[in-house]
Amino acid sequence: MRPHFLLLFGCLMLLGCDQLPGRPKPGPEVPRPDQVMDFPTLYSQNCSGCHGPEGKNGSSYPLSNPVYQALVDEQHLRQVTANGIPGKLMPAFAASAGGTLTDQQIDVLVKGMRTAWYKPDALAGANPPPYQAAKQGDATRGAAVYTTYCASCHGAVGQAAKAKAGSITEPAFVGLVSDQMLRTVIIAGRPDIGQPDWRNDQPGRPMSDQEVTDVVAWLKNGKGAQQ
Repeated sequence: MRPHFLLLFGCLMLLGCDQLPGRPKPGPEVPRPDQVMDFPTLYSQNCSGCHGPEGKNGSSYPLSNPVYQALVDEQHLRQVTANGIPGKLMPAFAASAGGTLTDQQIDVLVKGMRTAWYKPDALAGANPPPYQAAKQGDATRGAAVYTTYCASCHGAVGQAAKAKAGSITEPAFVGLVSDQMLRTVIIAGRPDIGQPDWRNDQPGRPMSDQEVTDVVAWLKNGKGAQQ
């Protein structure tokens, strides 16, 4: 009888191990970080803190702005997402550039943004200034552009602290943003906070490429950076 008893006791012990305190119970496995391949999760974990949970109303530029998505292409989105913007607040996310995401995850983010937020008719036949500046701006002319297109919301020169839409001439702000970010905001606007695009600040008088380039030069290198 003894061998049978020992066999029965051993079986009971094995069955009882499943109930030991602290033993994980069966359930869905948590994927490794590099195995996450769905856009909502990747965006929430890596982008929403700055760009907003739905691509808007964040501290940084609203990626869900259809005009912005129409101005840039997938190659640009991939470049910025993977490598960041050196010296500014946009970090690199690709592992090859010091980040934590694989190339495949970068692709998921880019394709997810385009699928969710790209609208083919966003520009509706409009002719926007080029996304990237092709020539140098003139800060002297830029001061006049600022007065025409920007001062009504952001305050006149020397009175920006009283601006109803917030000052964009404070050195602390100007130093944090790149020339390209200023150009992006001027051209594409920020619909999530009521910022008009290049067509709508002065109805019927859209800003030209040269005017956008000049006002950016004034903000970054002229008196706008010295207020």
